[in-house]
Amino acid sequence: MDTAPVEIHPLAPFLPPQARILLLGSFPPPRKRWSMEFFYPNYTNDMWRIFGLIFFDDKDHFVDTAHKCFRREAIESFLREQGIAISDTVAVARRLNGNASDLTLEVVEPLDLARLLDQIPRCHTIVTTGQKATDTLCAITGATPPPIGSYNQIVYHDRTLRIYRMPSSSRAYPKPLPEKAAIYRTIFQAPAIE
Repeated sequence: MDTAPVEIHPLAPFLPPQARILLLGSFPPPRKRWSMEFFYPNYTNDMWRIFGLIFFDDKDHFVDTAHKCFRREAIESFLREQGIAISDTVAVARRLNGNASDLTLEVVEPLDLARLLDQIPRCHTIVTTGQKATDTLCAITGATPPPIGSYNQIVYHDRTLRIYRMPSSSRAYPKPLPEKAAIYRTIFQAPAIE
């Protein structure tokens, strides 16, 4: 029986040095589904539409509809201004079905979270963007998974962290875009951990 090939994460973490929030997905989709060289690159993924709704009341704020892609430079500039870092919980994976589904994504090696946190010393909030990301983060930290749309507070790597669990931004997750945005908005309304 053939085994799926091992894939090393193709993107370096995006780590503005002043980042207070770390957004963690699971693993990028196969490259054929990318519309840009950045996180959440699949044009049908709604992550950048969610941020467009939350911050600009415009789901297409980061979307280049004419070219069916996202505006990477605008996204990166926005993330720097807001102090949001992005990475994924899986560093090395196997796609058991060859697709983007987390259900058949095998974690070969998780993210080195402690090393990443050392690079963003002001980070106090970690946000997972789906079940696989949540499960992997909890395996790394020993945290108990919070309910979707909520958080738990933990101490990890000598740091107090708020761990949020958000719904998947994939359209396979059965919730309308405005409802997902409303849940994500709670992250930015909570008082900061100082």
